[in-house]
Amino acid sequence: MSPMWTRAARPISVTATRLLGNISAPKRFRSSSYIPTPARSMSYSILEKGCPNSLDYRVYIKNEDGPISPFHDIPLFANEGNKIFNMVVEVPRWTNAKMEISTKEYLNPIKQDVKKGKLRYVANCFPHHGYIWNYGALPQTWEDPNHVDEATSCKGDNDPIDVCEIGYRVAKRGDVIQVKVLGTLALIDEGETDWKLIAIDVNDPLAPQLSDISDVEKHMPGFLKATVEWFRIYKIPDGKPENQFAFNGEAKDREFAHKIILETHEAWKNLIEGQSDAGGLDIGSVMVPHAAKKLPVSEAQSTIDSAPEVGQPQPVDPKIDTWHYVSLK
Repeated sequence: MSPMWTRAARPISVTATRLLGNISAPKRFRSSSYIPTPARSMSYSILEKGCPNSLDYRVYIKNEDGPISPFHDIPLFANEGNKIFNMVVEVPRWTNAKMEISTKEYLNPIKQDVKKGKLRYVANCFPHHGYIWNYGALPQTWEDPNHVDEATSCKGDNDPIDVCEIGYRVAKRGDVIQVKVLGTLALIDEGETDWKLIAIDVNDPLAPQLSDISDVEKHMPGFLKATVEWFRIYKIPDGKPENQFAFNGEAKDREFAHKIILETHEAWKNLIEGQSDAGGLDIGSVMVPHAAKKLPVSEAQSTIDSAPEVGQPQPVDPKIDTWHYVSLK
């Protein structure tokens, strides 16, 4: 059995302000009303509930005051002036469990995706093992399913915008890390736009050399090609056709990616204020001043306290480790 199934996630702490400086932010990047001043200096930790590899397993995110929503209460920006973003890690590199922020649950914990009553795992499509990057999302973003994207002519997928963090370190589930975005791919998943940002941890040794998407091929030859291949084929072992991309699979540059991030941030603002149809999403927030659904800290804590205590990881079918040999026509 792979070590990933026996290693429990450990508490983490990330100080969001270590990157903040006395830098004035460009006006169009300001979103200060959505980043409460206390939140800018808070650290984050995780609290596991239930048994890993089970339907009741959840990873809650906490700050110094108590439980928060990783969807709504972690600020998008870590450093507005330098365009550094917070990223919530859902899936550590080389793992297979399809973990994601649960957008429809109270406090939006990270949980394993379920299909037809079964936990979902991504297949190992040779030569790729599990996810080939740290995978997660930018908080305070939303791909609006009622909005047709001008660039792709498709509607959003109703989730926070996805991020592939390409640094050397294998992150932990629930980590909140600071990244700079280098570009983006546009996956078209069942007729919906599903942006895949390419980013790197600002503390990675390669980060100073990577400023735009063109730098990735220069310093990490083959990585973008492997990323496109991964997204094309990862559903094929489940009997689905290969995924398609807008722009013929070409990655768009940093400036384009920043534009998309800002658009999804604006969509999230409308969502959290109750101006957009939530459609079943839980928009409860502990931290956002203008949220339509404010959550008292005491209520949030009580909800977590009543959840099942963390237990031993449940056994995982060894077939999860199977290699799948996929050939694109």
